[in-house]
Amino acid sequence: ADMWRVVTAAVASAPVRALCRAPPLFQPAPRRRAVSVAVSPTAGLADERVETRVAGLGPGQPVTLRAVAADENGCLFQSCAHYRADSRGELHLSTDASHGGDYTGVEPMGLFWSLAPAGMEKPYQRLVPRRTGTPMKVEMLVHQGHSHPGAIPGPVVAKAEVERWFTAPGVRRIRLKEGGVRGSLFLPPGDGPFPGVIDMYGDEGGLIEFRSSLLATRGFAALSLPYFDFEDLPKVMKEFKLEYFEEAARFLQRHPKVKGPGVGVIGTGKGAELALSMITFLPEVVAAVCISGCSSNTVADLHYGEMTLPGLRFDMNKVSVSEAGVFDTFEALDDPTNPANSPCAIPIEKAEGHFLLVVGEDDRMWKSSLYAELAIRRLRQHGKENFELLSYPGAGHRIDPPSTPFCQVALDRVLGVPVLGGGESKAHAHAQEHSWGKIQEFLHLHLG
Repeated sequence: ADMWRVVTAAVASAPVRALCRAPPLFQPAPRRRAVSVAVSPTAGLADERVETRVAGLGPGQPVTLRAVAADENGCLFQSCAHYRADSRGELHLSTDASHGGDYTGVEPMGLFWSLAPAGMEKPYQRLVPRRTGTPMKVEMLVHQGHSHPGAIPGPVVAKAEVERWFTAPGVRRIRLKEGGVRGSLFLPPGDGPFPGVIDMYGDEGGLIEFRSSLLATRGFAALSLPYFDFEDLPKVMKEFKLEYFEEAARFLQRHPKVKGPGVGVIGTGKGAELALSMITFLPEVVAAVCISGCSSNTVADLHYGEMTLPGLRFDMNKVSVSEAGVFDTFEALDDPTNPANSPCAIPIEKAEGHFLLVVGEDDRMWKSSLYAELAIRRLRQHGKENFELLSYPGAGHRIDPPSTPFCQVALDRVLGVPVLGGGESKAHAHAQEHSWGKIQEFLHLHLG
């Protein structure tokens, strides 16, 4: 009985002792660090990498990182990737791998180059800046858990905004109406003189300036040169006169801020093919960067004085259309190796300058790898070694400056239908980053 009393007394007093030791009823729980995402630099050049870090997560916590941007028309673009925090609750996109979403692996700029039209937008749109004086603003969001592309993501736990600029402070943009020449001249800050480069894009027409403004930021006097569907230039690609491009080359060469004696040219698609003709026939042009071009003249006849290079034609019967309505033009261009088409070939062996040929081996717009081979074979047959080739496995048609969003299928401005450009996003992004440095090296080497 005594033992029973001792035990019951001990049990009865236990809650009292526990109460004495307990913390005050309203003491706040230990605070967890708030989740934060930091992007550095918060405002920087569009061809430079950024550092993205997330802190304040739980060890191993799964999160989805999203990037959201809008073009000048308000069309939304987004991308996402799945990550897990390390043992300290942190993420570093420069060293940590994505496990899913729009890309996998260690890709510091993956959220930028995988930006694509959001689900509610029209598909096949390309995120290309039309104004170089304002930055592209990208919002970086951290969401709880892993959410797949297109699904509603989990709650936002942190966000930050980053600005991607296409022009550095001090770069001047001068709109041109010089004789027949139209376009924009971008001049780096300082007295110069600077190496001069003419910049042209393809069959989308109009004035596309973002590569020119980035080249000026990198120390080149860059002339963004439209050649149809701009102001009083021809509306469509029917025929071209090389005299227009000659006038542009002479204007740039004679500009007081441009280092002589010759100028360079960079072109993509039809612009690359025009670059080949310019370096072939115009002594002012001494270096040509040809991205995904053809070594024969295509579509529109090219005149220069009494000479005419007829254009290879597209056979629409050789265009295939997928179930999704995507047009594949890979087989549609006339065969440049057919002897009947030899008058279309650009006689590049006459060029005194240097060529840099840049191709994506998965270009589905046309056979740019084959066309580069034909160009090299033609030069070698004439004892010339004045070329370099950059050939990228897995890259598609339009190889732009770094982190430009990959667009495998894009709406064709002329046809109004989605056309397959080819490529795989990661390989294409790596080709853009590598080629941009090589293009600048080539131009500096041959233009001083």
